[in-house]
Amino acid sequence: MKVLVKAVVLDPSNGFNMDRTLIKNDVQKLVKLCVARLLDSKNPSLDTIKMQVYFDMNYTTREDFLEEHHRVLESRLSAFSREITDSRACTREELENLYRKIVSYVLLRSGLGSPTDITIVREATAALQSVFPQAEMGTFLTLNKKDKERQLKELTMIVTGIRLFNRDCGKGGEGIDDLPSILHEAIPTTTQHIDAQLQIAQDQAFSYTAILEKVTKNPLLTKDLEPYMLKEALYNIRQYEIFLQTVLPIFIALASLWMSFQDETVLISVLSNLTTNLELFLGTHELLFPEKVIQDLLDDVIVKSDMVRIKEHMEERVHLPDFRKMEWLFPETTANFDKLLIQYRGFCGYTFASTDGLLLPGNPAIGILKHKEKYYTFNTRDAACSFAENPEHYINLIKEKAKKNAELIQLLELHQQFETLIPYAQANLRQKITHSVQTDLSHMRRDNSSQVYPLKDVSTQSKREGSSRVPRPQIFIAGLRGGQSQTTHGVKVNLTRAVDET
Repeated sequence: MKVLVKAVVLDPSNGFNMDRTLIKNDVQKLVKLCVARLLDSKNPSLDTIKMQVYFDMNYTTREDFLEEHHRVLESRLSAFSREITDSRACTREELENLYRKIVSYVLLRSGLGSPTDITIVREATAALQSVFPQAEMGTFLTLNKKDKERQLKELTMIVTGIRLFNRDCGKGGEGIDDLPSILHEAIPTTTQHIDAQLQIAQDQAFSYTAILEKVTKNPLLTKDLEPYMLKEALYNIRQYEIFLQTVLPIFIALASLWMSFQDETVLISVLSNLTTNLELFLGTHELLFPEKVIQDLLDDVIVKSDMVRIKEHMEERVHLPDFRKMEWLFPETTANFDKLLIQYRGFCGYTFASTDGLLLPGNPAIGILKHKEKYYTFNTRDAACSFAENPEHYINLIKEKAKKNAELIQLLELHQQFETLIPYAQANLRQKITHSVQTDLSHMRRDNSSQVYPLKDVSTQSKREGSSRVPRPQIFIAGLRGGQSQTTHGVKVNLTRAVDET
C-alpha cells in the first residue's frame, strides 16, 4: 500500500505538491485515487507493483534463507533442549526417561526420521549407545548448561553420521530419504519450468517492443494503441523476466551441490513456490492482448530478440575524439568490464527518454559512458552520442517518466533518485517484524524498573579578585635652582588629580 500511495503522489497528473503538507482535501483525493487504482483489475502497472512487492517480501539470498531456516529449527528445539539441560534426574527411571529424550532430540535435530517410529528410535538408540552409553548419564548431568548443549549437538552429528554410514552399507538408515535422487529429479523439473516461463516472457517482451517501435515510427498509430496500455504491459513482462533471471542461477548452482541436501530441498521448494506465484501477476496480458490482437499488431513487423538487436550494432564504436571531456569505457581497456553496475538495468536511457518509454537493451560493446560515477549503455552509436551531449537532460526525462509509471522506479532501479515521502525506520517486510535481541540468560526475565530522583541544579561561588584605581601623586617643587637673589625660595605645587577625575 505504501508503494501505491507513493506512486499516486509522485504522478504529476494528480496535482500533489511535494513541498507542502497534505490538507484534508488532499488526503481525501489521495484515498480516492488509491482506491481507483486498486479496483482497476485490468491495469498492468498495478500488477507490476504487486509483483515487485511480493518478490521483495518473499525472496531472499540463499545464505539469508538458510540462516533463517536454521534459526527457526533452533527455536523449535530450544524448549526441548532446555528440558534436557535443566533436568535434575536422580532415580534410575528418571535417567532412562532423560536418555529417551536425548534420542528424540537427536532425531528431531537431524531430521532423519520420526521420533514416533519405533524402528527408527531403536536404530538411533543403538547408534547413540555406541558412543554415549547410559552409564555416562551421571557425567553428563554434572556438566554446565553450555557444555550440555555442545555435547547434544556433537552427539547429533555422530549419530547422524553412523546412521548414514549404515544406510550406505545396507544395514540400516530407516526413514532417511534419498536426497541425491530427490534433488536429481526436482532440480531439472524446476529449471525446465523456469526456462519455459522465461522464454514465454521474453517472446512477449520482444513482441511488445516491436509493436512499440512501429508506433514510434508512425505516431498516427498511438491513438489506436492507447486503450491497450502496451507500455505498461511491456514493463510488467520485463519485470517478470528480471525476477526469473534472478532466481534461475540459484537452481543452476543447486545442481552442482551435493552437500547439505536437507537445506537444498527446503530451499528449492521455497524458490519453486516463489516462481509459481509470480505467474499470478501476469493475468492482464491475456485480457488486454489476446493472441488475435497481437497478431494483427505484428502485421508487417519483424520481431527481434535482444541478442539480434545487440548483434546488429556490434561493430559500432563511439569515436573518442568527439567527446574528449567525457569518459568512455571499452571491453579491451577496462578491467572487470562485465561487472560494472549499469544504470537502468542495462536498457538504453536515450531510447527510453526520446521515445517516451520504449525499453531497448543497451550494447556495452559500443562503449559505456561514465557520468558522475555512474555507467550508461546504449543500443546504437547515435543514441550514445546524443545522450553524451546532454546527459542531465535525458536523466531528468527518465525521472519524470518514472513519476507517471511508478513500477519503473524498481524496474530501472531508480530508488536513489526519489526520496522517501515520510522518513521512517524500514521494517523487515518479509518477516513483518522488527528485530530485537535477547540472550540465553535474559529471555526468561520479567521487566524490571527503578525510580531515581533527578539531580538538582547546584552552584558554588569562588573567591573573586578585586582591584581599585587611585590617583598617582604628582608633586613639583619650583625654584630649586635659585635665582639672582642669594636666598632660594622653593614653591611646592601639588598637581595630583582628584579621585573622581581618574
